[in-house]
Amino acid sequence: MATIDQGRWTANLDDHDGVVLFLIGMRINKPWRIDQWLWMFAAMGGMLAYLAKHPECGMIKARNWFGRTTMQVGYWRGVEELMRFASDDEGPHRPAWRRFYQRLAKSGSVGIWHETYVVKPGNAETVYVNMPAFGLAEATEKVRVSRRTGSAKQRLGASAD
Repeated sequence: MATIDQGRWTANLDDHDGVVLFLIGMRINKPWRIDQWLWMFAAMGGMLAYLAKHPECGMIKARNWFGRTTMQVGYWRGVEELMRFASDDEGPHRPAWRRFYQRLAKSGSVGIWHETYVVKPGNAETVYVNMPAFGLAEATEKVRVSRRTGSAKQRLGASAD
């Protein structure tokens, strides 16, 4: 079980040029068509196993939430690494994407989505109270909130004027 860190914490982005926040998921539109969506869970599991064995690909951390619409919150070192992984013919993503597009895109039984954000120091704000390492703080560095980072405005680098 994760250790709960008492008090207020934030993510230290100052020591990073930026982190890529990558949200990806799928929505099961036709739950009875398990034959058309179950393999996607397996493909995602294979991608995560691959990325865990290959940290040079650039994924820092990922967490998954499951329901009719699933979501993975992933953190990457940079856009270049994310794009390289997505387009690598020898890696696990490209073949899975092709299979989805050729076999399932027109059926409507499954929807997929993703969003990509580049998070730079001074352009993101985080706070974690009585939490284990989580989110950006887990992907970068978890630091105790200080006088310099005591408010959301300060954590945003005073850019919230």
